[in-house]
Amino acid sequence: MPSGCPVDTIELQRIARIENDNWWYRERREILSAELLRFSVPGTAVDIGAASGASCRVLADHRWDATAIDLSPAAVALARAYGVEAYEGDARYLPLPPCEYDLALALDVLAHVEDDARAVAEMARVLRPGGTALVSVPCDMALWSVHDVALGRVRRYTRRALVELLESAGLVLERVWSRGVLHRPFLRVLRNRTVRREDLAPLHPLANEALRLSAAAERRLPVCSWPGLWLFARARRPG
Repeated sequence: MPSGCPVDTIELQRIARIENDNWWYRERREILSAELLRFSVPGTAVDIGAASGASCRVLADHRWDATAIDLSPAAVALARAYGVEAYEGDARYLPLPPCEYDLALALDVLAHVEDDARAVAEMARVLRPGGTALVSVPCDMALWSVHDVALGRVRRYTRRALVELLESAGLVLERVWSRGVLHRPFLRVLRNRTVRREDLAPLHPLANEALRLSAAAERRLPVCSWPGLWLFARARRPG
Protein backbone atom coordinates (compact mmCIF):
# COMPACT_ATOMS: atom_id res chain seq x y z
CA MET A 1 0.00 0.00 0.00
CA PRO A 2 1.04 3.64 -0.31
CA SER A 3 3.63 5.61 1.56
CA GLY A 4 2.85 7.32 4.84
CA CYS A 5 1.73 4.64 7.27
CA PRO A 6 1.80 0.99 6.22
CA VAL A 7 -1.66 -0.50 5.89
CA ASP A 8 -2.56 -2.55 8.95
CA THR A 9 -2.65 -6.32 8.65
CA ILE A 10 -6.41 -6.51 9.23
CA GLU A 11 -7.11 -4.11 6.38
CA LEU A 12 -4.66 -5.93 4.10
CA GLN A 13 -6.32 -9.25 4.83
CA ARG A 14 -9.73 -7.68 4.12
CA ILE A 15 -8.55 -6.44 0.73
CA ALA A 16 -7.03 -9.80 -0.18
CA ARG A 17 -10.26 -11.52 0.84
CA ILE A 18 -12.56 -9.45 -1.34
CA GLU A 19 -10.44 -8.47 -4.35
CA ASN A 20 -11.14 -11.58 -6.42
CA ASP A 21 -14.90 -10.94 -6.48
CA ASN A 22 -15.36 -7.27 -5.62
CA TRP A 23 -16.76 -5.36 -8.59
CA TRP A 24 -14.26 -2.51 -8.40
CA TYR A 25 -11.14 -4.68 -8.15
CA ARG A 26 -12.45 -6.77 -11.03
CA GLU A 27 -13.14 -3.66 -13.09
CA ARG A 28 -9.67 -2.30 -12.37
CA ARG A 29 -8.14 -5.56 -13.61
CA GLU A 30 -10.24 -5.27 -16.79
CA ILE A 31 -8.95 -1.74 -17.35
CA LEU A 32 -5.35 -2.86 -16.83
CA SER A 33 -5.79 -5.78 -19.22
CA ALA A 34 -7.22 -3.46 -21.87
CA GLU A 35 -4.31 -1.05 -21.45
CA LEU A 36 -1.80 -3.87 -21.87
CA LEU A 37 -3.21 -4.57 -25.33
CA ARG A 38 -1.68 -1.28 -26.46
CA PHE A 39 1.80 -2.77 -26.18
CA SER A 40 3.10 -4.78 -29.11
CA VAL A 41 5.19 -7.02 -26.85
CA PRO A 42 5.32 -7.61 -23.08
CA GLY A 43 7.97 -5.77 -21.11
CA THR A 44 8.98 -4.95 -17.56
CA ALA A 45 6.57 -3.36 -15.10
CA VAL A 46 6.50 -2.12 -11.53
CA ASP A 47 3.35 -1.86 -9.44
CA ILE A 48 3.74 0.80 -6.73
CA GLY A 49 1.57 0.29 -3.66
CA ALA A 50 0.83 -3.23 -4.85
CA ALA A 51 -0.79 -4.66 -1.69
CA SER A 52 -1.29 -8.39 -2.35
CA GLY A 53 0.07 -8.10 -5.90
CA ALA A 54 -3.19 -8.60 -7.81
CA SER A 55 -2.14 -6.25 -10.62
CA CYS A 56 1.20 -8.03 -10.90
CA ARG A 57 -0.66 -11.28 -11.38
CA VAL A 58 -2.61 -9.68 -14.24
CA LEU A 59 0.68 -8.52 -15.73
CA ALA A 60 2.13 -12.01 -15.40
CA ASP A 61 -0.92 -13.47 -17.16
CA HIS A 62 -0.04 -11.16 -20.08
CA ARG A 63 3.61 -12.35 -19.96
CA TRP A 64 5.00 -9.22 -18.39
CA ASP A 65 7.96 -9.31 -16.00
CA ALA A 66 6.36 -7.59 -12.99
CA THR A 67 7.73 -6.30 -9.69
CA ALA A 68 5.61 -5.23 -6.73
CA ILE A 69 6.61 -2.48 -4.31
CA ASP A 70 4.76 -1.82 -1.06
CA LEU A 71 5.53 -0.01 2.18
CA SER A 72 3.92 -2.75 4.25
CA PRO A 73 6.05 -5.81 5.13
CA ALA A 74 2.81 -7.78 5.50
CA ALA A 75 1.77 -6.81 1.95
CA VAL A 76 5.15 -7.84 0.58
CA ALA A 77 4.92 -11.20 2.35
CA LEU A 78 1.41 -11.77 1.02
CA ALA A 79 2.38 -10.86 -2.54
CA ARG A 80 5.33 -13.23 -2.35
CA ALA A 81 3.00 -15.96 -1.09
CA TYR A 82 1.05 -15.49 -4.33
CA GLY A 83 4.26 -15.94 -6.32
CA VAL A 84 4.87 -12.25 -7.04
CA GLU A 85 8.35 -10.72 -6.95
CA ALA A 86 7.83 -8.11 -4.23
CA TYR A 87 9.97 -5.70 -2.22
CA GLU A 88 9.39 -3.29 0.61
CA GLY A 89 9.67 0.35 -0.41
CA ASP A 90 8.23 3.84 -0.11
CA ALA A 91 6.47 5.32 -3.16
CA ARG A 92 8.46 8.52 -2.64
CA TYR A 93 11.85 6.73 -2.55
CA LEU A 94 11.60 3.65 -4.72
CA PRO A 95 14.39 1.11 -4.16
CA LEU A 96 14.81 0.75 -7.91
CA PRO A 97 17.36 1.84 -10.52
CA PRO A 98 16.49 4.59 -13.01
CA CYS A 99 15.25 3.93 -16.55
CA GLU A 100 14.42 0.31 -15.79
CA TYR A 101 10.71 -0.20 -16.59
CA ASP A 102 8.43 -0.05 -19.60
CA LEU A 103 5.35 0.43 -17.41
CA ALA A 104 4.79 1.88 -13.93
CA LEU A 105 1.46 1.48 -12.14
CA ALA A 106 0.07 3.52 -9.26
CA LEU A 107 -3.54 2.37 -8.95
CA ASP A 108 -5.50 4.00 -6.11
CA VAL A 109 -2.20 4.97 -4.49
CA LEU A 110 -1.44 8.67 -4.92
CA ALA A 111 -4.46 9.80 -2.90
CA HIS A 112 -2.82 8.21 0.16
CA VAL A 113 0.54 9.95 -0.27
CA GLU A 114 1.09 13.37 1.29
CA ASP A 115 3.90 14.22 -1.13
CA ASP A 116 2.27 12.87 -4.28
CA ALA A 117 4.53 15.02 -6.48
CA ARG A 118 7.55 13.16 -5.14
CA ALA A 119 5.86 9.81 -5.79
CA VAL A 120 5.09 10.74 -9.41
CA ALA A 121 8.65 11.99 -9.90
CA GLU A 122 9.84 8.57 -8.76
CA MET A 123 7.55 6.88 -11.28
CA ALA A 124 9.07 9.02 -14.02
CA ARG A 125 12.60 8.27 -12.80
CA VAL A 126 12.25 4.49 -12.99
CA LEU A 127 10.58 4.52 -16.42
CA ARG A 128 12.63 4.03 -19.53
CA PRO A 129 12.44 6.81 -22.14
CA GLY A 130 9.16 6.17 -23.91
CA GLY A 131 7.85 4.18 -20.92
CA THR A 132 4.24 4.45 -19.73
CA ALA A 133 2.77 5.50 -16.40
CA LEU A 134 -0.76 4.35 -15.59
CA VAL A 135 -2.45 5.84 -12.53
CA SER A 136 -5.90 5.89 -10.98
CA VAL A 137 -7.16 8.26 -8.29
CA PRO A 138 -10.48 9.03 -6.60
CA CYS A 139 -12.21 11.97 -8.25
CA ASP A 140 -13.55 15.26 -6.89
CA MET A 141 -13.20 16.68 -3.37
CA ALA A 142 -16.95 17.40 -3.51
CA LEU A 143 -17.32 13.66 -2.90
CA TRP A 144 -15.05 13.70 0.15
CA SER A 145 -16.65 11.79 3.02
CA VAL A 146 -15.92 9.72 6.06
CA HIS A 147 -15.40 6.83 3.65
CA ASP A 148 -12.23 8.51 2.34
CA VAL A 149 -11.02 9.03 5.90
CA ALA A 150 -11.68 5.38 6.73
CA LEU A 151 -9.59 4.35 3.71
CA GLY A 152 -6.70 6.61 4.75
CA ARG A 153 -6.89 9.02 1.82
CA VAL A 154 -5.58 12.56 2.10
CA ARG A 155 -7.26 13.99 -1.02
CA ARG A 156 -9.41 13.42 -4.08
CA TYR A 157 -8.45 14.87 -7.49
CA THR A 158 -9.85 17.03 -10.24
CA ARG A 159 -8.83 16.33 -13.83
CA ARG A 160 -6.77 19.49 -13.89
CA ALA A 161 -4.97 18.61 -10.65
CA LEU A 162 -4.11 15.14 -11.92
CA VAL A 163 -2.86 16.45 -15.26
CA GLU A 164 -0.72 19.11 -13.57
CA LEU A 165 0.68 16.53 -11.15
CA LEU A 166 1.83 14.19 -13.92
CA GLU A 167 3.14 16.97 -16.12
CA SER A 168 5.12 18.41 -13.21
CA ALA A 169 7.20 15.22 -13.30
CA GLY A 170 7.97 15.71 -16.98
CA LEU A 171 5.46 13.11 -18.16
CA VAL A 172 3.45 13.65 -21.35
CA LEU A 173 -0.28 13.00 -20.98
CA GLU A 174 -1.82 10.65 -23.50
CA ARG A 175 -5.29 10.17 -22.00
CA VAL A 176 -7.34 11.05 -18.93
CA TRP A 177 -10.75 9.41 -18.42
CA SER A 178 -13.43 8.87 -15.79
CA ARG A 179 -14.80 5.64 -14.37
CA GLY A 180 -17.71 5.12 -12.02
CA VAL A 181 -19.86 7.66 -13.84
CA LEU A 182 -23.01 5.55 -13.49
CA HIS A 183 -22.29 4.85 -9.82
CA ARG A 184 -21.61 8.42 -8.77
CA PRO A 185 -25.16 9.49 -7.76
CA PHE A 186 -25.74 6.34 -5.70
CA LEU A 187 -22.40 6.26 -3.91
CA ARG A 188 -22.43 9.99 -3.22
CA VAL A 189 -25.50 9.46 -1.04
CA LEU A 190 -24.32 6.20 0.47
CA ARG A 191 -20.93 7.51 1.57
CA ASN A 192 -22.26 10.57 3.36
CA ARG A 193 -23.07 8.53 6.40
CA THR A 194 -20.99 7.24 9.28
CA VAL A 195 -18.61 4.53 8.13
CA ARG A 196 -17.74 1.70 10.47
CA ARG A 197 -15.21 -1.07 9.96
CA GLU A 198 -18.00 -3.45 8.99
CA ASP A 199 -19.05 -1.05 6.20
CA LEU A 200 -15.79 -1.98 4.47
CA ALA A 201 -16.70 -5.69 4.48
CA PRO A 202 -17.62 -7.59 1.30
CA LEU A 203 -20.76 -6.38 -0.48
CA HIS A 204 -23.92 -8.43 -0.66
CA PRO A 205 -23.59 -10.64 -3.77
CA LEU A 206 -26.61 -9.06 -5.49
CA ALA A 207 -25.31 -5.53 -4.93
CA ASN A 208 -21.85 -6.56 -6.06
CA GLU A 209 -23.21 -8.13 -9.25
CA ALA A 210 -25.36 -5.08 -10.02
CA LEU A 211 -22.33 -2.80 -9.68
CA ARG A 212 -20.22 -5.14 -11.82
CA LEU A 213 -22.81 -5.17 -14.60
CA SER A 214 -23.17 -1.39 -14.58
CA ALA A 215 -19.37 -1.02 -14.70
CA ALA A 216 -19.27 -3.34 -17.71
CA ALA A 217 -22.04 -1.35 -19.38
CA GLU A 218 -20.17 1.89 -18.76
CA ARG A 219 -17.24 0.64 -20.85
CA ARG A 220 -19.56 0.70 -23.88
CA LEU A 221 -21.01 4.16 -23.26
CA PRO A 222 -19.50 7.53 -24.35
CA VAL A 223 -19.32 8.85 -20.78
CA CYS A 224 -15.59 8.81 -20.05
CA SER A 225 -15.44 12.61 -20.02
CA TRP A 226 -18.31 12.94 -17.53
CA PRO A 227 -17.74 13.30 -13.75
CA GLY A 228 -17.25 9.93 -12.12
CA LEU A 229 -15.83 8.40 -8.96
CA TRP A 230 -12.33 7.71 -10.28
CA LEU A 231 -9.94 9.21 -12.77
CA PHE A 232 -7.48 7.18 -14.81
CA ALA A 233 -4.54 8.68 -16.63
CA ARG A 234 -1.98 7.32 -19.04
CA ALA A 235 1.23 9.25 -19.57
CA ARG A 236 4.66 8.54 -21.01
CA ARG A 237 8.18 9.54 -20.27
CA PRO A 238 9.61 11.45 -23.25
CA GLY A 239 12.36 9.66 -25.06
